Amino acid sequence: MDKQILLEGIDLLEFFGVNNSKIELIKRLFPKINITARGHALFIQGEPKEIKAFEKKFALLLDHYFQFNILTEEIINELMASGISTLEENGSNEPDIIVFGNSGKPVRARTPNQRRLVEANAKSDLIFAIGPAGTGKTYTAIALAVRALKNKEIRKIILSRPAVEAGENLGFLPGDLKDKIDPYLQPLYDALQDMIPAKKLEEFMKDGTIQIAPLAFMRGRTLSNAYVILDEAQNTTVNQLKMFLTRMGMNAKFIITGDITQIDLPRKSNSGLVQALKILKGIKSISTIYFDKKDIVRHKLVRDIVEAYDKHADEHAHTKTAVKE
Repeated sequence: MDKQILLEGIDLLEFFGVNNSKIELIKRLFPKINITARGHALFIQGEPKEIKAFEKKFALLLDHYFQFNILTEEIINELMASGISTLEENGSNEPDIIVFGNSGKPVRARTPNQRRLVEANAKSDLIFAIGPAGTGKTYTAIALAVRALKNKEIRKIILSRPAVEAGENLGFLPGDLKDKIDPYLQPLYDALQDMIPAKKLEEFMKDGTIQIAPLAFMRGRTLSNAYVILDEAQNTTVNQLKMFLTRMGMNAKFIITGDITQIDLPRKSNSGLVQALKILKGIKSISTIYFDKKDIVRHKLVRDIVEAYDKHADEHAHTKTAVKE
């Protein structure tokens, strides 16, 4: 009996090993069948009973790889010997773990408000995540999107940001439009690169499974079967955010993140995020999570910096009020 198994979305070096060491180990564990690896396919020859047993155990290897993005010879030996998935033993059922990133590194909800965002994700299709820099708003949202893609809950991830300069001039950057805009989207690329192997991420970007684009590119689209994240939403205008929110199609989940203390628009009162929070307040199926300084997970100095700026702003506002009086 001949059988072929396609290995779609696999990093062959990680899965087969250097000099095919891992696939050679698999061959030794199944001496009664002939296994040949050619590109992204395995060709198997042997008795139907033996092939069926191999397929059952090989599926465990694939499940482990797609869950943890890693496959070692030790894991191969364990899964092939026991025939039992090691996902639970490796902590995949821990409630704080959202997804496993590269090299099996768990991406966790590390603070109370990050956990609230994960909980809101289970019950709401539209979520606002508001708070200062470094609180993990966007990173947690992207982890949730990657998990949904891995679980086949959606077909694509769409990440967007408004291309608004924070004191710099976009027009003076070198290159074409993509070159000018990419620096604004780099934080989104960085998060994805933590969670998806480079080769797989490249494939997702090429086939449109993952799309990263400026907010202006959303106009006219209906976003269905997708996990959509709008980052830096405090820099959208009222009309831009309304346009974005009305892109929601069937089986779509939207997360809008932003920091209303860092608005880079010429007139801060025009922030679409500030207006949306007022206009949409009270709609039960929309969740809003407010992050604060306690959620900051970057360098410990970041929290001190945020507190210092907040204190300065409060003192400045108090001084202006006293002068008016």
